Amino acid sequence: MTKLSELGPPLIGTRQALVKHEAQHLYDCPTCGQTVDRRDLRQVIWHELPGHERLEIDS
Repeated sequence: MTKLSELGPPLIGTRQALVKHEAQHLYDCPTCGQTVDRRDLRQVIWHELPGHERLEIDS
């Protein structure tokens, strides 16, 4: 399993819209079912790869 930290430092995107709830920054990947934080481009790009595995979110 690939660790999030192995993808390099955080890639923070720019805010496109105001959200009312923190949960609106998250979505479930249709391929692996993992919750993805749209504010971290590493996660978004990883979950766009065909046939990817779930990421191990390390702290």
